[in-house]
Formats: sequence, structure tokens, C-alpha cells
Amino acid sequence: MRTMPTSSSASRFDAVVIGAGFGGLGAALTLAEGGARVCLLEQLSYPGGCASTFRRRGHRFESGATLFSGFGEGQLFRRWIDRHQLPVTIDFIDPLVELRTPDLTLRVGRDREALVQHLASLPGAPVDGLKAFFRYQKQVADALWPLFDDPALLPPFGARSLLRHLARGPAYLPLASAVGRSLGAVLRRFGVDRFRPLRIYLDALCQITVQCSAEEAEAPFALSTMDYYYRGTGHVRGGIGQLAGALLEATRGLGAEVHLARQVRQLERVGDRWRVHARGGLEVEAPTVVANLLPHNVARLVDARSPRLERRARRVEQGWGAAMLYLVVDPPPGAAPEAHHLELVPDPQQDFIEGHHLFCSIGEAHPTTSAGRGERTLTVSTHVPMAKLRSLDPSEQGIYVQSVQDRMRRGLAQLAPEWWSRVTLDMSGSPRTFERFTGRAHGYVGGIPRRRGLHHYLDLIPGCPFPGLHLVGDSVFPGQSTLATAMGGIKAAERVLGPSRRALAGPREARALPQPSSAGLESSTVNQR
Repeated sequence: MRTMPTSSSASRFDAVVIGAGFGGLGAALTLAEGGARVCLLEQLSYPGGCASTFRRRGHRFESGATLFSGFGEGQLFRRWIDRHQLPVTIDFIDPLVELRTPDLTLRVGRDREALVQHLASLPGAPVDGLKAFFRYQKQVADALWPLFDDPALLPPFGARSLLRHLARGPAYLPLASAVGRSLGAVLRRFGVDRFRPLRIYLDALCQITVQCSAEEAEAPFALSTMDYYYRGTGHVRGGIGQLAGALLEATRGLGAEVHLARQVRQLERVGDRWRVHARGGLEVEAPTVVANLLPHNVARLVDARSPRLERRARRVEQGWGAAMLYLVVDPPPGAAPEAHHLELVPDPQQDFIEGHHLFCSIGEAHPTTSAGRGERTLTVSTHVPMAKLRSLDPSEQGIYVQSVQDRMRRGLAQLAPEWWSRVTLDMSGSPRTFERFTGRAHGYVGGIPRRRGLHHYLDLIPGCPFPGLHLVGDSVFPGQSTLATAMGGIKAAERVLGPSRRALAGPREARALPQPSSAGLESSTVNQR
């Protein structure tokens, strides 16, 4: 890495944040709340990154099919909405997800006990083992979820935080028998590993949360994410882009300088500062950069080696891309107007990837986005193993992705025929699409799979690959979900602010904000294949 002379006409800031995904938004907002002079750069013309909303042919789509947590009383997104008077409406839909296989339908709502009782009522259910397993799972979740309600409990810790953890010591005792073990091993301990409905439910849930099967998953992570549906999870009316846009405006309202459609081209060290070169000849400088980027992208910008970046990149490469379908549907008769979500498993004997497992987000009825016709949008996703995709010749990659998307369509026809039979527009996306529009190297999504291993705990305190350069995002602890990446942004900002200014983060008020304009969402993130 070269160190350049310090003379420059670049605008100077306390911190530059690269990327307006939720990690970058969390960092930029927290820095601005703490009184820092912030510059936020985003290569797209709208915020949110992989968790964004875009328009295509007059319809609004989610970039990825998913649900979002953190909206419960006292949780992070709810605190931001209340503090900054964000014009965001949350619909707490119920059921949250309907899981369908050829011989099982499981409606997962907001009542944990209702799910347990339903599973226990199925033929062949090991009732006592099921109830004991879910009691244990709740103990683990109750120990870990409070960490997402209070960023001070996440590493790195101050003296006060350590004391609070010591006081919570008894709550952590159930973790002792799970650390370093797979969720599959825990299921065997309770004698429920051969109960097929539970295994299908957990394989599906783990694949979309910890990015691997239940048999592979590091148990504390998997047991905790089993509570995802019960911890302030809801649907953002109008799409997750509404929340991303509102957070962007709150950050701007606190004095941050925001540049959309400004891809960063280079990072160079200038004395004790970073000089950031962006599209259009924009140059800014700051002693600190927070990068909401994959490690691969950071390495390209800095053009220097970092063992820390290389280790993290190798772990990302064990993960996934996504094959997508973006559909417009004339809703079936009697369809409820609220958003809802389907999880489809056409053949539970197959691995829950490559079109054998689909997550479908069906948007709420929104006549203004479809010329009053009442059409609905469906965003459908499945995992694609990137190691397999990248091993293929370029000519073979398109054929492979097309075969996965064709399998997705067959799965929809089999398990959601009421929607598939009424499709009026069918568009698709691939890892190449995600790379083109989000800039993520090779189209990796989902972060680092939480497969069994103690290495996850060695990364609890993200270090800087270079002085003054902090990483946030789904490849950095605390991990994959939108809530987790936002928390990671907060922690990075707190490290930048330091103890003397950290106390400022929170009480400053932004002005009441107008409804985010949809004009910034007009650029599409999909192409017809």
C-alpha cells in the first residue's frame, strides 16, 4: 500500500462511509449522531444494497426475498423510527411464513407454543423430546437475543459491558453444551433428529439465516436464529427500501454529505488520512473509512495485501450466490391484500439449494405501482453454491443458472400453483446480476456460512485490515441479517467516535422527514435473461 504526499484539494471529513447498505447506514447515522462530519458514498442511485427495493416496468420489487426483524418495542429499528420520526410503517403479519412440501404445510406465526403444539400433534412426533428441545432452544435464544437489543453488549467490550455480562452469567450457562457442536448433534441429544417435519423446518430456516443446513450449523447461532420469527419481525410497507431511504434522509438531516451513484474507484493512504477517489472525479479525505463492502472489493480498492482480508475472503468463498425470479402476478381470487411469504421445498430429500428450496416474498396489494390493476409482485430466491458456479466455464455458467431457474419455476408450479398460474411478467436475476448492480465481487450474498466450528468466536472483534479502515456488512460479525449488519455499523462507528464522543450518539434529533421519494428507486437491479 502506497503512502502519498499530504497535499490535496479533496474535501475533508471525520469519516467516509462507503456503501449505503444497512451496515453503512448504521455506521453513518451513528457517526452523525455522535457529531462527526460524515461523507456517505453509494454506487447505486438508491440505498439498501442487497436489502433494497427497486422499480421495474412500473412495479416495485424487493432485491431479495426475505423478512426483517428489529421492529419490536425497544429494538434497534423501532428506536430509529421513533427517534428520527421516520415515515415508515411496519405490518406485523401473521402467519409470517407458510412452509409447503408435497405432504406438509406448516404455518409459522408469532406464537412459538402454537408451532410446538402443531409439530407435536403430527403423526410419529416424539412429543417429550420436542418439548424439551424447544425449552432448551428458548434458553439459548433468551441468552443471545438481548445482545441485539443493546449494542453495548456486543464486542469489543468496555469495563461496564463486561460487568453486565458477568451479571448475566447464569443466562449463558446453556451455551456451554452447544458451542463447537452442530445443531444436528443437539437434535440427536434430544432424540428428535429423525422427526422429518422438524428437520425440514430447521433445514429451511437455517439455510436462509445461518446459510447452511441444520446438520452443519454451529449450534448457538442456529438455536438463536430459530427465534427470528418471534423477535420483532415484520414487513416494511412499500418494501425495505422505504426504511433504507428514511435512514439515509435522517443521516443527511444530521449534516452528513451524501453522494448516490458515486462508485468508489480507489483508496490510497495520504499521510495519516485516507483519500477516496469516486466516480465523476469526486475526491474526499478522512482519517477513517468505514467500508460496507466484501473483503474482495476492499482489496481491489486498496491494491495491497492484507492477511486479515484474505482470510475473510476465503470464508466468504465457501458461501453462496442467489438465483432469483422477479414475477408480476394477477392475484388469485380471495388472496389477502397483506404481504406474505411462502417457503417451498419440492423434494425434501434434496439439499435445500439450487431450486430445491425457494423463499418467496409476495408484496402487499399496491394499486398505485401497477396502474390500478391490483397486480402483485413476487420475489423468489434460492441459494447457488458459488464454488460450483465459479468452477464452470463462462459458457456453462449461464446454462447452469438457467437450469436452476427452470427448477424454481417447476417448484412454484408444483407447490404454489394458485400464484404461478397467474404470472403476467417473468424476469430473472443471477449472481452476475447482483455483481453488476450492487458491485459485490462475483455476486456473493449472505455473508459467511455459520458451519460448525470455533473459528466463528475468534472473529467476534473485527480488526482493521489497514490503519483507520473498518469493515462492516454481512461478512463481518455479528453477521448476516439486516439487523445484524446495522448493529455492526453501530459498533464500527462507536470505535471511531471513541468514549468521549460515543455518549453523543442517540439523543440528537433530526428534523421530521418527508416520505422518501421513489424517484431514487427507478434504476432496476434485474435484467431479463
